[in-house]
Amino acid sequence: MTATLVAKNLAAGHGDRSLFTGLDLVVAPGDVIGLVGANGAGKSTLLRMLAGLTAPEHGELRLSPPTATVGHLPQEPERRPGETVRAFLARRTGVTEAQRAMDEATQALVDAAPGADDAYATSLERWLALGGADLDERAEETADALGLTVGLDQPMTSLSGGQAARAGLASLLLSRYDVFLLDEPTNDLDLDGLERLERFVTGLRAGTVVVSHDREFLTRTVTKVLELDLAQGRINLYGGGYQGYLEEREVARRHARDEYEEYADKRAALQDRAQMQRGWMDKGVKNARRKAGDNDKIGRKFRSEASEKQAAKARQTQRMIERLEVVEEPRKEWELRMEIASAPRSGAVVATLRDAEVRRGDFVLGPVSLQIDWADRVAVTGANGAGKSTLLGALLGRVPLDAGHASLGSGVLLGEVDQARELFHGPEPLLDAFRAAVPDTEPADVRTLLAKFGLKADHVMRPASTLSPGERTRAALALLQGRGVNLLVLDEPTNHLDLPAIEQLESALDAYEGTLLLVTHDRRMLDAVRVTRRLEVTDGKVVEHP
Repeated sequence: MTATLVAKNLAAGHGDRSLFTGLDLVVAPGDVIGLVGANGAGKSTLLRMLAGLTAPEHGELRLSPPTATVGHLPQEPERRPGETVRAFLARRTGVTEAQRAMDEATQALVDAAPGADDAYATSLERWLALGGADLDERAEETADALGLTVGLDQPMTSLSGGQAARAGLASLLLSRYDVFLLDEPTNDLDLDGLERLERFVTGLRAGTVVVSHDREFLTRTVTKVLELDLAQGRINLYGGGYQGYLEEREVARRHARDEYEEYADKRAALQDRAQMQRGWMDKGVKNARRKAGDNDKIGRKFRSEASEKQAAKARQTQRMIERLEVVEEPRKEWELRMEIASAPRSGAVVATLRDAEVRRGDFVLGPVSLQIDWADRVAVTGANGAGKSTLLGALLGRVPLDAGHASLGSGVLLGEVDQARELFHGPEPLLDAFRAAVPDTEPADVRTLLAKFGLKADHVMRPASTLSPGERTRAALALLQGRGVNLLVLDEPTNHLDLPAIEQLESALDAYEGTLLLVTHDRRMLDAVRVTRRLEVTDGKVVEHP
């Protein structure tokens, strides 16, 4: 079924803070609309509204036809205790809910309830449309194609991060919604997963709205861009793809700045003229008063007329100022200005593995022999589940070896952004969790530092676990600026970061002079960040590429 989702005059806010107002959007079949904006602009809120999960403060939503299905896939797939991979896939594809509705309709048929025939026909049609009839068969095939080697009856909570990412991708590839709302679907995906996702999205007949901070993914998939411009309080819809949006936005911002500066210059010039005319008028009045006692009637008349002319000119200039069409100054966006605090250099050898092996069930990393030297800048790539995070853990002495030897060099001061952002998942307030990592820093200084990363007073006293994924990532990056490091380990650092913050991180990495270990599937970041070595991990084997 083809379907169209129409939003009219939507408004949303947090407390007394407005996120957006007057938002109009049409999601038609074949549209792939990229939803962009800074963290906190309301992107996830808008997706939840479009999905009917959150009521808008104002405005209305219309789905045509009303029986169409809308799939909302949030950025952090919820792993419920006891839920198997099979049940997870059924829930995410909407089949579980459709099955429940069909079971209720079946019971109503048995009970001979009024309208039971129509209710059953509707629920059956929905279950079939969502792919319930052959979901198990398709799930097995998709899991196999994605290399998800775990059994579908295994609990989701037992999966590794890479396996959970593949399960999340499988749930998307198996979905048959009429409208797709995708919140950060690229997070945690490896290059193969990203390519599969791109093919899926570009091949959809259904209308799609996608939030993503993966610049390459947006470039390859979206047909339109909806920008929530929090700084200007505006909503902008751009008709071209992502690259066209970047170019149009730059032109629009330049024009807005030029228009304001032209207005400001003209107003300032008129104000200067009015001030000068008033000065001449005051001077003429004083002269007229000083010479009022002379007998030169012609002179007095001339001076009086001159003063009146200056007053008329001043009034005319003031009217010109008032008739100017006011152009508001473009507000500057809040900008993350990030630095990585460098510590004194470590020893010449930072970390070493000799014939190292790590065994976890059927998976084996190694044997690996590897030496990381001072100021090496190493990019680590590979598929999900290949062993990248295990390799980092072995290098840092965090993962026990089953064979071989690992050592960390002298004077190493580690700074890390791990894939799970584990430091900020506990029940303690963000301020306390942050201070535990920098105990010598005063609370006021911690607050100031967090504020630079967009984490203000309403964030610092909240339990760290209640922060959004993007906020936890910002806190982890703030920690790098709060203490000196000479070994920087970043595991998928761009996950959940907005685009300006990613660019700032890239700039900070360019200026950082210590040793860097970078794991990322962000293709633009791999091109932008200067590296001296590239390691590829494949099925537990580590190969260095020139």
